[in-house]
Amino acid sequence: AMEGPTPVSALIHAATMVTAGVYLVARMFPMIASSETAITVVAIIGGFTAIFAATMGLVATDIKRVLAYSTISQLGYMMLGLGAVGIGYASGHLDGHHALTLGVAVAIFHLFTHAFFKSLLFLGSGSTSHATGTFDMRKMGGLRKVQPWTYVTFVIGSLSLAGIWPLAGFWSKEGILHEAHAYTPVLFWLAMITVFMTAFYMFRAVFLTFHGEYRGGKEGSHSHGLHESPKIIIIPLVILAIFAVIAGWLPVGDF
Repeated sequence: AMEGPTPVSALIHAATMVTAGVYLVARMFPMIASSETAITVVAIIGGFTAIFAATMGLVATDIKRVLAYSTISQLGYMMLGLGAVGIGYASGHLDGHHALTLGVAVAIFHLFTHAFFKSLLFLGSGSTSHATGTFDMRKMGGLRKVQPWTYVTFVIGSLSLAGIWPLAGFWSKEGILHEAHAYTPVLFWLAMITVFMTAFYMFRAVFLTFHGEYRGGKEGSHSHGLHESPKIIIIPLVILAIFAVIAGWLPVGDF
């Protein structure tokens, strides 16, 4: 996925192969949640994955690699949400039907919103590479001046991933945080740390890529120089940016 074309990375990381694990665990949630040990393992692995991958995103210099680590982190975050609700059921705070509905809702809702803003971010990274000839953020900078459409849509995707109100990511992340706080305070704080780390590395990516001065030199850009991407790239970015804003307002399950 990392080495393939950017649209392929967007498809795989946002909505297909990479996210299949969360869907499968959600489908098997009644069976897994019936064992307190099993669901606790799911929650712990999810929390550890969320934080560990976020720490990798803090130091990565390749913009696609930052987004790939972000995907791993967010998948862990979804598993954490499933685990938190499952622990609530195993400890007797939730009845079986309500736990099933709630557990699937918090995980799949975030999976749903994640598909929009993550595909937006991957395609945005491809747009910056189209202008600069690289994915290395150290050789970018100042692109907001020449790529205003890419800049605005990438910022919207970053804010949604960071969980900023009222964008889509806020509502799905808030659902997981709410359930973790209600049943497992330790998981809640793991999730909160992940949220702050996610916001940090995405703002870092925005500033390194779009702010300051261009650091790539003439040899770093394509033969046509720095430029905004054509409409065939910009139109999908705008459409995905709209959904990265409104997708969180759609009614899902108990939300």
